[in-house]
Parts: sequence; structure tokens; C-alpha cells
Amino acid sequence: MFDLPQSHALQRSKGRAFAAFGLRQGRARLVDLAQAGSAKLMLPRVQGDVPEVVFLNTSGGLTGGDRLSFDLTVGEGVRLSASTQTAERAYASTQGAAQMHIHATVAAGGRLDWLPQETILYQSSNLQRRTEIDLADTAACLTCESLVLGRAAMGEVLTHARLLDHRVIRRAGRPVWSETFLLDDTVLHHRDSPALLAGANALGLVALVAQGAEDAAAPLLAQASVAGAQVAASGWDGRCLVRVLAPDGLTLRKQMAQIIKTLSARPLPRVWLSGGTL
Repeated sequence: MFDLPQSHALQRSKGRAFAAFGLRQGRARLVDLAQAGSAKLMLPRVQGDVPEVVFLNTSGGLTGGDRLSFDLTVGEGVRLSASTQTAERAYASTQGAAQMHIHATVAAGGRLDWLPQETILYQSSNLQRRTEIDLADTAACLTCESLVLGRAAMGEVLTHARLLDHRVIRRAGRPVWSETFLLDDTVLHHRDSPALLAGANALGLVALVAQGAEDAAAPLLAQASVAGAQVAASGWDGRCLVRVLAPDGLTLRKQMAQIIKTLSARPLPRVWLSGGTL
């Protein structure tokens, strides 16, 4: 009987975590919180007036059929920093794609720094992710994504995986930046092409949407890059986009940290310090 094919559905994880912040007596305070399933959040004590939120996935990673969502509401005049506890791992999948959704709303005069740690794609992983940030007219945001292809310490060379990653930032309901990124077997098989990954094993994106953000592009390019990393930046009409290619995850992390600290004018979230020397 043990030789029969396994046709029953496997148990999958689901989770949603939500937090809202508003001004109370002139200080940013937590005003609402909800969490369910494998999605949790922590509120570490920090110095200063910019609170931090740390999201985590207690299932330890994502595989086909898993569903995970993180939601934030940033009230008027609030600046909030949010990150993830550690790198998110996309495991091998035999039952379709894992689904991840991140959504944030930032009210007038507010700012969100959404700075998740890396996503590591394992061999045969399948992940669909959507990040949506809705800004009021006078709101701002800084966001990043870091992607590591395979587990270098295990000698894993990624040849079979799929990631469909859609990101959109809207201001007053109108998109100001939207991008869909697809990584699949075709890209991986031609990863040395300069039009694709140029041989990189790790890649990152940092996006700043704020008044005058376009002025940050040129100074960023003038900075010294971390050895081994390639950096490109563009700025226009209140937007600054920075892209990074790197040979490995640590090089990417160091370069991303340098860029984020420059664009945020703040220290990195403390959880970043546990992931490597910055």
C-alpha cells in the first residue's frame, strides 16, 4: 500500500498580520493590530520617534499553496519603519505557487520605509508576490526588494524556479510606479546574458517615492560601490529607482544597506544587523 501515489492534499500555511499607527499626543502610536495563522508581528522598543514593525512567518518559509499577507496603515504625519525578522525562503513546490501579498496605506504627511530582508529562492520553488503601496498626495515611501538565487552555502545552483513579482505604488489612487518581474527557467538558463542577470546570483531594487526624490540618483552613483556589486540609478518626477546586481547574497546585502541608509537618512532596522556584517 505504501507504493501507491500520494494524491491527498498536503496541509498548507495561511497567515495575515496587520498594524495601524496614528499620532497620539504628538507621537506615533499603535492604534490597531491583528494577526492570524502563521503571520505575526513584533514591535521592538526603539529610541526616537520612528516606531518599527517587524513581520515574521512562523511556518519558516513558503511552498506551493501557502498564503501570507502583511498589511500596514500609516496615519497622518506618522513615519514608520517596517521590516521582516529574517530572510523569507521560497521552498520547492509540488502543488502550484505560494502566494504573498503586502499592502500599505500612507496618509497625508506620512512616510513608510518598507525594508524587508532577502527572499531566497530554493531549487524548484514557485512564488507569486504582490506589493501595493497607496500614498496620499503628500505622503512618501521608501521600499526595497532583495533576491538571492539559491543557497550558496549548500552549493546549490538555481536552474529551475519561478517568481512572479508585481510591485505598484499609487498616489491619490493613480499609479506612479508599477513593475512586474518574472524569473523562470528561461531566464535562469540564460543568466549570463547582459540583458538578463549578467551572471549575478543576487539582485536588488530600492525605490524612493517622495518630493525631490529624483535628486538622489546622481549622488548615489557617485558613491563608492561595494566590491563586486553593480549599481544603476535613475531619477525623475519625484521618483528614484536603484538596481543592484551582485555575485552573492552578502555582497548584495552590504550594497543594499549602503543605499538604504543614504536614502532614508536613518540607521537600518535593527533586525538587519543579525543577517551579516553591515
